Amino acid sequence: MEKRLDPDSFDFPVEKIKKGLYSDIYFLRTQAILEQGGINSHVTVQVFQRDYAMLCGIDEAIALIKRCSYNPKELKIRALHDGDMIAPWETIMTIEGNLADFIHLETVYLGTLARRTKIATNCHRAVEAANGKPVLFFPSRFDEYTVQEGDGYAAKVGGMSNVSTPANAMCWGIEAAGTIPHALIAAFGGDTLAATKAFDKYMDPEISRIALVDFNNDCVNTSLALARELGDKLEGVRLDTSDKMVDVSLIGQMGHFKPTGVNEQLVRNVREALDREGFSHVKIIVSGGFNPERIHLFEQNGVPVDIYAVGSSIFATNVDFTADVVLLDGKSCAKAGRQYMDSDRLEKVEM
Repeated sequence: MEKRLDPDSFDFPVEKIKKGLYSDIYFLRTQAILEQGGINSHVTVQVFQRDYAMLCGIDEAIALIKRCSYNPKELKIRALHDGDMIAPWETIMTIEGNLADFIHLETVYLGTLARRTKIATNCHRAVEAANGKPVLFFPSRFDEYTVQEGDGYAAKVGGMSNVSTPANAMCWGIEAAGTIPHALIAAFGGDTLAATKAFDKYMDPEISRIALVDFNNDCVNTSLALARELGDKLEGVRLDTSDKMVDVSLIGQMGHFKPTGVNEQLVRNVREALDREGFSHVKIIVSGGFNPERIHLFEQNGVPVDIYAVGSSIFATNVDFTADVVLLDGKSCAKAGRQYMDSDRLEKVEM
């Protein structure tokens, strides 16, 4: 039996959740009616979604039910596992018991499943497109900070190689990864070499020396200057040219490709320049608007990228879950168009 995450490992505001602070109000009213009427509705609820996806958040959803339901020992749960590939309409979890004991949690566990599955699925698609090359999870700046721990876990399930914030990295057991930012270069008057030398001087030698090289819109010459100065210590350069800018190395090459942003020809120019001077060890990391489709195109065309960094596209597509009562006292009681759909993939959860 595959091991699940410890329910106590999650930092839930248990009392707030049990009181319904994060629940849709109609579920709280349903709970109140059932309790005040003394109605013990023994139901089976099934949870599903409508896309091909990588499931994530199921252990967290189970933990929510165990810790925030009423009479959890009286409930029966069967569920798939984090990282399972799921199909449209496939049942990923069933909950059986007195509806009043857990109806207040539907909003919370569905939201958890939606968030984690979205992140894991979009990460998985980016990793698949990268054809075995590392993909870095860099989207945390595009959303509110409290989601970072859960997003980091989902990124790990989705196959990402590293993450950018300590909160993202909490479940990884590693230090977050990152490059020299534009802000540090600006603090050195726009001198990328001076900023990189300072980074090299003051940062732990165990931290990779990966420099951002687009600050002055001259990725080739900036990369060469850094490689000449740092030599073997320079592990990589990151290209992050704005999609509104054309790097100076491309001016004489334009006419047959879209020259803005981090494009195929710019990557080739940097790679060829570094190789000519014997810096073949310096890796090229690309960022700025990369998604699975764009990564796939780069790989298909043999663009010499070593590492992809992916940001806002991780949040671009949603995966929405639904929970339905489908059985009442073991007999069919589903809304029109829905029915009980059992699955031999579901595994009993010890409560």
